[in-house]
Amino acid sequence: MTSLTLYQILCLIGVPSLATIIGYVYKRLKKNDIETDAVKSGIQALLRSQMISDYNRWNDKGYAPIYARQNFENCWQQYHSLGMNGVMDDIHEKFMDLPTSPPKEK
Repeated sequence: MTSLTLYQILCLIGVPSLATIIGYVYKRLKKNDIETDAVKSGIQALLRSQMISDYNRWNDKGYAPIYARQNFENCWQQYHSLGMNGVMDDIHEKFMDLPTSPPKEK
C-alpha cells in the first residue's frame, strides 16, 4: 500500500472542495474568537460588578477584614488578567486603603 502525496490528495478531492473546507474552518475559528471575546467580556463585567458591590459594602462599614481584602484582590487579579481597562484601579486602591478592623466607637 502506498501513501498518497499532497498533490494526489488535491487531485482526488478537487480544489473547490478544498476551498470549501478551508472556508468552513476559517468561519469556525472566527466564530470561536467572537465567542471567546464575549465570554471574557462577560466574566470581566461580573467581576467588576462584584468588586463594586464589595467596595460599597465595606466602605459603608468603614473597614474591610482581611478575608474580604483577599477576596477583592483575587477578583481584581482575575479582572486584570482578562485585559484590565483601568476602570477598577481607583476602586482597588481605595478598597486596599480601608482599615482591616472596625473603627473604634467613641
